[in-house]
Amino acid sequence: MSAALALLSSLFWGTADFLAGNLTKRYAAIAVTGVSQFFGLLVGLAIVISTNAYIAPTLHWSSYVLPGIFAGICGFLGLISYYSGLATGQMGVVAPISSLSAVIPLIYALVRGEHLKSIQVAGILVALLGGFCASGPHIAGRLPLKPLFFGAGAALGFGSALAFMAQGSKSSAIMTMTTMRVTTFIFCLVIAARFRTIGGFAAKDFRILAVIGVIDFLANFLLGVATTKGLISIAMILGSLFPIVTVLLAYQFLHERLHKVQYLGVVLAVLGVGLISL
Repeated sequence: MSAALALLSSLFWGTADFLAGNLTKRYAAIAVTGVSQFFGLLVGLAIVISTNAYIAPTLHWSSYVLPGIFAGICGFLGLISYYSGLATGQMGVVAPISSLSAVIPLIYALVRGEHLKSIQVAGILVALLGGFCASGPHIAGRLPLKPLFFGAGAALGFGSALAFMAQGSKSSAIMTMTTMRVTTFIFCLVIAARFRTIGGFAAKDFRILAVIGVIDFLANFLLGVATTKGLISIAMILGSLFPIVTVLLAYQFLHERLHKVQYLGVVLAVLGVGLISL
């Protein structure tokens, strides 16, 4: 069940990134992030209220509050770094590096004492390589430092957020994800107040923003639940395969040409998932 939830999380995340990526061609990335996070927050609050999932907050690491806040901060900074890197025009450098964010929660899980079988370790390594290749790495003699810096920042931000999500989910996955959304929404609210705008979206765009916010929240929530149903290390690796979904959607709907290394990445990712499942 943990593997299925993590893979479904990747499907949702990859779809959200595809939709958000298209929207950021016309609007500022920070605006797309802020408004979509607001819709995600509404979903979280609705689930908490309808399921009576509210748990009184405590400022202790065994609770969801501090991990949720730090996950929100790290995820927000990672997203800014990611989009800033893409803006340099070096997507083939930034995306593969950011896809290695799963290494951080993997280390977190192993430090906590998780033990993996040899075939699972092989599957994780193959899946990581697959996610890296599927992102379309740009191999050149001399790589500019700026996209490398932004890619590393995105990986650090996303990876740290995933580790904090896993920690908070031990107390409550839904409350952790909702706390994350509250944190990022406050950041975006301050920025919107500073510039006195929410992005200048057209009315029709709010439907897409709502979809992005909903499925992005569900992706976080499903991965959080997955970490409580099985090994955190495996859940995080399977949940990090979302770039493959984004690449395939771009190929299908935007007719973007895939490079040979990306086809290889998809095959390796599927093979890695198969090894982990064994």
